[in-house]
Amino acid sequence: MWQNIEAAPADSILGLTDAFRSDPNPQKVNLGVGVYKDEAGRTPILNCVKAAEKLLLERESTKSYLPISGDPLYAAEVQKLLFGEAGEVIASGRAATAHAPGGTGALRVGGDLLKKFYPNAKVWISKPTWANHKGVFKTAGFELAEYGYYNPTTRAVDFEAVVASLESVPAGDIVLLHACCHNPSGVDLSRDQWQKVAAIGAAKGWIPFLDFAYQGFGEGVAEDRFGIEAFAATGVDFFIASSFSKNFGLYNERTGALTIVSPTAKDAAVAMSHLKTTIRVIYSNPPAHGGLVVATILSTPELHAQWLEELAAMRDRIKAMRVALVEGLAARNVKGDFSSIITQRGMFSFSGLSDEVVQWLRANKSIYVVGGGRINLAGLTQANIGYVCDAIAEAMNS
Repeated sequence: MWQNIEAAPADSILGLTDAFRSDPNPQKVNLGVGVYKDEAGRTPILNCVKAAEKLLLERESTKSYLPISGDPLYAAEVQKLLFGEAGEVIASGRAATAHAPGGTGALRVGGDLLKKFYPNAKVWISKPTWANHKGVFKTAGFELAEYGYYNPTTRAVDFEAVVASLESVPAGDIVLLHACCHNPSGVDLSRDQWQKVAAIGAAKGWIPFLDFAYQGFGEGVAEDRFGIEAFAATGVDFFIASSFSKNFGLYNERTGALTIVSPTAKDAAVAMSHLKTTIRVIYSNPPAHGGLVVATILSTPELHAQWLEELAAMRDRIKAMRVALVEGLAARNVKGDFSSIITQRGMFSFSGLSDEVVQWLRANKSIYVVGGGRINLAGLTQANIGYVCDAIAEAMNS
């Protein structure tokens, strides 16, 4: 069957990880894949997760299927994260939430659902965006278009380009937005800019689809949902894809959710009916464990408080590494201004490293960076920051 078929190209990011794993250099550093690392260079299991798993093991009495949309407690707790416990959206019952296999699964389910009712729509993605966004929505059958977002000169949001692009999007098209911690740039919209974008969406009639993969990694759980709140206040229909890989460390449990916000509770019920029929023919029922862990943590006050503390520790470590990188490069008189790295948010940064420098770092120092210079700050530690700064200085000052 496969003799006359060429092998598919490796994923640009996961393929980098494969190369890293096979690299024998003991000083190798992976700044590519989007996975949190602690100061020891490990992807830890949070203590609150361990405690929740112990509770689940003690209480578990069946391995029967979850409902198509997942455990109802999970959906309720996800909505509290998105809208706040006293949020109007929850009080009015105008949101429908389904447990999905990871944030990627939520994006794809949303794409398949939207394709049923908007078959001729385009999906607009930011320039740049997470590489897999393109594959997910192309495979769902959509034509893609780009809206302006990042200014490489200022290393900040090009908001004039954002506004000009989004005002040209036709009604019924879909606009994919990063709710916080933009991947790959690390630059986010301000509160005032979110308000403007939400107003444009409401006026133009395009469908917002917010990818919320990093809630809590920017400024905090409540602070990071401002974009969600801005669209909720307009009363328009919109979609939210949540991921709990990063903020709960549940990478291999593939734990996410798709939430559809509608103008009324009646509309939300109709949305849920079609969401269930979409899920049924893809994976039928969600995997249980990760969702039950999240629901247990969020519904248990002491575990919820512990999670917020552990999440803050991860966020603060990443911020500390941003500062250490900028100060380390400045101390070595590396050419260029890297100060914007400090003001960016989340795990990622457009570092300003050229593709030539990226290739040199990999070939000569076993430092792995995604093409375009996107770096994962969580891959830096006190043990390797000096090595990385020395390597960048050698590459750029020689």
